[in-house]
Amino acid sequence: MTIVDLAFRDAAPEDVDVLVALIESAYRGDASRAGWTTEADILQGQRTDPQGVLEVIEAPDSRLLTVERDGTVVACCQLEHRGDHAYFGMFAVSPAQQGAGLGKTIIAEAERRARETWGVSEMHMTVIDAREDLIAWYERRGYRRTGRFSPFPYGDERFGIPQRDDLKFELLVKPLDD
Repeated sequence: MTIVDLAFRDAAPEDVDVLVALIESAYRGDASRAGWTTEADILQGQRTDPQGVLEVIEAPDSRLLTVERDGTVVACCQLEHRGDHAYFGMFAVSPAQQGAGLGKTIIAEAERRARETWGVSEMHMTVIDAREDLIAWYERRGYRRTGRFSPFPYGDERFGIPQRDDLKFELLVKPLDD
């Protein structure tokens, strides 16, 4: 997998439906089980919606980086400038494309762009702490667990319908050294 095989661009409003479908397929329902990033066992319902994706696209200090291979959207991630750091979120790779190094390539490019565009020294993200396999993947990419948690938005079905009562987000941080 090389970056040459991929086309990176900022999402536009006309990409919303494709991006919502991609994000949903990576995290929710039976389709998500084809990859390893599924949250189907801990959350049902939606992962995002068109309004949420459009808000990320249109926010002034944010971009939704869209990744294409051969003209097809295969991945995306949110980058948001937050002072001395960037926030990384809404990361989705098509389940059919998972496990072949695509995610590693995309996160490295996202980190490079955040550092070059905004001059930030760290990347932050939040991950559901029950997702040990996903956290371990991020740790192998240089992110560290902080032990700082924020509550899961129980009762707000825009973020899914929890199947457990112990979900919370943990902040992961990576220094972006040159």
